[in-house]
Amino acid sequence: MSYTVAVRALCEFTARTGDLDLRFTPAPSALEGIAGHGVVRSRRGEGYESEIGLTGAYRDLQVRGRADGFDARAGQVEEIKTYRGRLDGIRAHHRALHWAQARIYGHLLCEARGFERLRVALVYFNVGTGEETVLAETQEAAALRAFFEEQCERFLAWAQAEAAHRSARDAALAALQFPMAGFRTGQRELAVAVWRCASQQSGGQCMMAEAPTGIGKTLGTIFPMLKAAPGQGLDKLFFLTAKGTGHNLALQALAAVDRQFAAQAQAFRLRVLDVQARDKACEHPDKACHGESCPLAEGFYDRLPAARAAAIAQSQTWDAPAMRGVALAHRVCPYYLAQELVRWSDVVVADYNYFYDSTAMLHALTAAQQWKAGVLVDEAHNLVDRARRMYTAELSQFALADARKAAAGAARKALDRLQRCWNALNRAQTEDYKAYDEVPDELLGALQRAIGAIADDLADKPIPPGDPVLGFHWEMLRFLALAEQMGGHALFDLSLAAGHAGRQRTPASTLCIRNVVPAPHLQERHALAHASVLFSGTLRPQHFYRDMLGLPADTHWIEADSPFQASQLELRVAGHISTRYRDREQSLQPIAELIADQFARRPGNYLCFCSSFDYLQRVADTLQRLQPELPVWRQTPSMDEAGRSAFLERFTEQGQGIGFAVLGGVFSEGVDLPGRRLIGAFVATLGLPQLNPVNERMRQAMAAYFGADKGYDYTYLYPGLRKVVQAAGRVIRSEQDRGVVFLIDDRYLRSEVRALLPRWWRVQGR
Repeated sequence: MSYTVAVRALCEFTARTGDLDLRFTPAPSALEGIAGHGVVRSRRGEGYESEIGLTGAYRDLQVRGRADGFDARAGQVEEIKTYRGRLDGIRAHHRALHWAQARIYGHLLCEARGFERLRVALVYFNVGTGEETVLAETQEAAALRAFFEEQCERFLAWAQAEAAHRSARDAALAALQFPMAGFRTGQRELAVAVWRCASQQSGGQCMMAEAPTGIGKTLGTIFPMLKAAPGQGLDKLFFLTAKGTGHNLALQALAAVDRQFAAQAQAFRLRVLDVQARDKACEHPDKACHGESCPLAEGFYDRLPAARAAAIAQSQTWDAPAMRGVALAHRVCPYYLAQELVRWSDVVVADYNYFYDSTAMLHALTAAQQWKAGVLVDEAHNLVDRARRMYTAELSQFALADARKAAAGAARKALDRLQRCWNALNRAQTEDYKAYDEVPDELLGALQRAIGAIADDLADKPIPPGDPVLGFHWEMLRFLALAEQMGGHALFDLSLAAGHAGRQRTPASTLCIRNVVPAPHLQERHALAHASVLFSGTLRPQHFYRDMLGLPADTHWIEADSPFQASQLELRVAGHISTRYRDREQSLQPIAELIADQFARRPGNYLCFCSSFDYLQRVADTLQRLQPELPVWRQTPSMDEAGRSAFLERFTEQGQGIGFAVLGGVFSEGVDLPGRRLIGAFVATLGLPQLNPVNERMRQAMAAYFGADKGYDYTYLYPGLRKVVQAAGRVIRSEQDRGVVFLIDDRYLRSEVRALLPRWWRVQGR
């Protein structure tokens, strides 16, 4: 079986040596890199060839790539690399990789054109100064061939093992049967739709599925995507989650698939990688990521092959304990070992940001390796807010002040100029908050100059952890990158320190590129995947999520049948109460009486969701004055993990009382309290986002982007009702549960509001 690999991927596998070194190196932007290549080519004169497509073979391995340039007059093949700062700032493991690429291109060119010898050159171009450094060696064709064959030999055994694994994987998946006794209500419908989406020949297929709790969404999406993999040649399955609970459910479903392989007498296990956040996986958080500081970074690439082989030999999921065990046994970093193993996994379970963020690892690898990937997005309603945060950047003037104190020389002068420009914006603003159509050119220029000055300064000295200049440098880079992509999907706004507008002394402020519509940033991600399935218990109305997430117009939609019956849930609307801000005081007594009456009729555990901590406290206080003997416990703003656990532990099968929580908080989603642990909920709000200058400006941007009739709904109504449905969904968790939900507000009587509630609910007025 033949195996094809790109030159860069081959060298990354075989040629990297030495330490893992993530110390700051001022890297050029992509545009600067392209421009730098162009400058080098323009200096070579006529007859210079660029972007030369080359291929070669060694046994069953096909190697392909594009050489940067060939100077026929000098007989020199060139590998061009751009950089900033000092040349000796380029790390040793990067230089080893660069030389390996150059030599392999030298061999491929000798083979293609019959050269007996060739000059092989690394051309390093400084984008800041225009300085060009050429490191060259003259090589005999035989020596280049020997180097090429050595790299291929190192890779080939691994490639053959990978091809065998892929063949066994596809055979096992083709024979795989559903790992449960049968499909639940709605689960088969969901699975068939996912399989059809993934089985389309053309890439970029998208599907949204609204699938209620209880049907087994996780297994109902993983199983059909895996079944489609052999027929469509899928390389990877990415299961993306917003929270850690999603990771656990995915790993449980994948464990059920592995058990089914065993039940079918197939000696095969999927390679499942659970990607943990860096701060959770780091063994030495007090050390920097380079060999002179961290013992697990020292010699990382020298020990990586053995660690990688040991992980592959394991027959267990590559979860956090497994990664830590292998990594420490081979003295390498667990987090970066996991990143290396993405290339060799079948399924990757990770947070949204690993595929959708601007610097997302899974997205970058998929593009570079040309993988055909199936993407499953769990609890996809969360992706709107998460993606907004991914493509929002803030600059604080307090962070600038810290950076100015620590900076010196040209960097300090550039930051001082930025401070003066920033203060001029502050003085010109007469309101505490204001959004602008574009970022002022003066500010952009000051940011660019500060970024360049800091990059040049930091390139000449080591950077200690937590350095305020380096931290502010990264923030400026992110801000400037988003500023360059500004459009109707984002705002530039300036927030003065509260109450300082109009004062004589210049106040501090925060600058923000605020993403409103993530669609433009996500569209390319959807197009890159072979198939993307976004699923949740709350994805209505579908046009809102399609528009906000940049899904194509032909995105397939399915609303899976619920396993629950309307008779399981007594759903009542308290339409005689208004929870609007102006009516809050008058609402306290009626809400407390409603809760007390329901508890008297049916004692047990209830949750009451309020719009804010202040409103929560006032409703709870009123209830306790009315019924002082009734047990009450409350969510607090600063509640830690232990406090959250204690809050949930109050909901026992024999317990009785009212837990008060904030709508949209940690207890309104992802909480499972089946049976008599929770028999009812009160939702004393419509969940609408707060009316404030930021949200109002976002509403205006939505109206301009999608149409005037959608501004309010997209900003307030749809996000609010999503939180309501999620919170109310805590009550019925299984086909045996029975419970009651009170929707408290007269606006729940409106038809446009009721249309956003789940199909299986039957609302009773009051």
